[in-house]
Amino acid sequence: MRLTIEHILNFDIMNTATVKAGKDIINQKYVQWISAIEMPVENFVRKNEVVLTTAIGCGHDLELFKGFVQDIIESEATALIIAVGRYIFDIPKEVIQLAEEKQLIIIEIPWEVRFASIIENVMKELNDLNYKEFKKSERTQQELLKLILQGEDLDYISKFVQTEIGGTVLITDRNGTIEGTSSHSRKIIEKWPLYIEKNLIPSTERTTLTRDPMFQKFKSIAVEDHTILQLPIITVSGEIQGYLFVILRAGLSIDLFLTQYRVNVLEHAVTTIALWFSKKNAIEDTKMRLRSDFVHELAKGEFNSLEQAHSRAKVFGYNLKLPYICVLGFPENLKKIFHTQKKDHDLFEHWLDSMIHYIEEEISYAAKSLNKRVMMSYHGEELIIFLEDNLKNNNDSANNFLDLVERRLRNLLPEVIISWGTGNYHEGIVGLKESYENAKVALTIGRNKKGLGERMLYENTRIDRVLLNLAENEEMKEVILSTIGPLVKYDEQRNMDLIGTFTTYNHYHGNVSQTARALNLHRQSLMYRLRKIESLTGLSLIDPDDLFLLDLSVKIWNSGMSNKALNLV
Repeated sequence: MRLTIEHILNFDIMNTATVKAGKDIINQKYVQWISAIEMPVENFVRKNEVVLTTAIGCGHDLELFKGFVQDIIESEATALIIAVGRYIFDIPKEVIQLAEEKQLIIIEIPWEVRFASIIENVMKELNDLNYKEFKKSERTQQELLKLILQGEDLDYISKFVQTEIGGTVLITDRNGTIEGTSSHSRKIIEKWPLYIEKNLIPSTERTTLTRDPMFQKFKSIAVEDHTILQLPIITVSGEIQGYLFVILRAGLSIDLFLTQYRVNVLEHAVTTIALWFSKKNAIEDTKMRLRSDFVHELAKGEFNSLEQAHSRAKVFGYNLKLPYICVLGFPENLKKIFHTQKKDHDLFEHWLDSMIHYIEEEISYAAKSLNKRVMMSYHGEELIIFLEDNLKNNNDSANNFLDLVERRLRNLLPEVIISWGTGNYHEGIVGLKESYENAKVALTIGRNKKGLGERMLYENTRIDRVLLNLAENEEMKEVILSTIGPLVKYDEQRNMDLIGTFTTYNHYHGNVSQTARALNLHRQSLMYRLRKIESLTGLSLIDPDDLFLLDLSVKIWNSGMSNKALNLV
């Protein structure tokens, strides 16, 4: 129920009131607020408000009076009550005509009628109505909460809300995908994906009902012959999880539809649906963690029983009988991106979860596009991916997969740098661990040899693995330390890059001119560096044995064991 101007005119205090404009609409125009105001109006008057005024300052200036009334009209007030007998004695016919044209109700009252008495009567009536509406909507809120506790789906909740408000209800996720609907009209449902394609839903290009504080959260969208109201579904953390849409029947205005009760019901609905999303997200997060832990256990070879592994895999929808190769990813710069984009460092873990979720979504999409199964885990800064293999050429399989993943990530998260390592296929549950260890070796070698953001296949690391194995030998470590240690220390102190100079010199088979051009050095500067290498190492660059030893030491150094195995830094 709403308070109309007709109701207000029936108050005893309004016995001496006279309607000067808008007599035909006094039973249609409703009231939400009441206030007393003089010029200027500015933004002090709200929609659906009754304004009391003495029109002080404009009684003898027709244009000023008309301007004052025009401002009231533009504020979308319901009625203007003017006290006559002190500052004005008659309301000009031009003002009455303007009000009639713009459907503003003008009521004349004698000067003796107190504004405070009118306001007291109107506010009492409004408070009584609002209290009744509040109690009614409170019962609705309890029913909604009961539906959540009973585990009802969003279709059921949508139908319940529709019964309460009398408008078709749709509930979507934040991307506009329908999660629940009460719709009896298939037309809107069938066209919904088209609206999303046109970026109509969800979209920032909406009309916000800002003139009325009660409607601040609502936005309206005009779609064909329908008006659609949108409310965001916001979780406790402040994130938009989805939207509640109400489709009004053709010809029904927002003003007539949005009663206080309907507003209360819709606000209770979005709060309740936010709980539904939170519950769903909590369940999904738990499932994802369990899946992730399972995949990590596979990679670490922690299953002693084949039967146990297959049983756990079945719960998560995985098929361990398929052949898999391990692809290992290492996001290189997520912390750096966060620090450049965010100010509140306490939110890093939450932000990281979102980023990994986006990355995993793109990985899943890439695998689906290639018609391959994947098992994934993010653990200890590693993206562990077991990719279904065709057993013909797993290098091509992994490369095609990573090409698609990187292409999609460049579009979605262009600033993210990920290094990749790929293992070989090994049979059985134990083979998953071996493939993971292959991928880990390939990733380590690739990061040190090629740099960040590159990929390395285990098949292409044979020479590097030989070098790494050599570096694990204690006697070999001592030889390498004595050979390359002085160059490393000198480079750190002087920043001369003697190791890079030797690598380039050896690449050009000792050709000084080509080496100088490649390093953009003067010939004499290059000769100085070469002599410094010989003096620091005690080796001759023209002696084949010395050259071999120095080259081998540099290769082992560059293989990734520089810090871990040699402990030079």
